[in-house]
Amino acid sequence: MAAPSEEVSCEDFAEFQEMLRVMRMIDDRIVYELNTSVPTVSFAGKIDAGQTCKQLYESLRDAHISREKAIKNCITQASSTVNRMQEERRRDGHNIPLTKQLRKEQTKLKLLQSELNVEEVVNDRSWKIFNERCRIHYKPPKEQ
Repeated sequence: MAAPSEEVSCEDFAEFQEMLRVMRMIDDRIVYELNTSVPTVSFAGKIDAGQTCKQLYESLRDAHISREKAIKNCITQASSTVNRMQEERRRDGHNIPLTKQLRKEQTKLKLLQSELNVEEVVNDRSWKIFNERCRIHYKPPKEQ
C-alpha cells in the first residue's frame, strides 16, 4: 500500500480525490492480494494463511481508518470555511464575489460529504471479500 502523507490537502477537491484513489489501491487490489497470498487447499501447508490474513486485515483496517480520518478532516475544514463565509455574507450581503466563493465552498463540502458514502461502499466490499477468503484462517478482533 502506498503510504499516505500525514497532511492531506483539502483545498483542491480534484487533488483530494486523486489522493483518495491512491489510498484506495489496497481495496482495489484485495482480490489479487488474496489470490496471491492466501493459498488454496493444495498449497495450504506451504504458507501460513493465518499470518497472511492477519497482515492483510491490519493493512485494510489502517487504510480505512486513515482515509476516514482524512475525509472527516477535510469536511471539518470545509464546514468551518462555509460557516465563516456565511457570517461574512450576513454582514455584507451585496458582495457578489463572496457569494460565488461561498457557493463553490458549499459544493465542495457536499462532494466531501458524499465521499463518506463512497468510502462506506468501498470498505464494505473489501471486508466482504476479505471475510469470504480469510474467515477460516483468521478471526479479527471484535472492533469492526
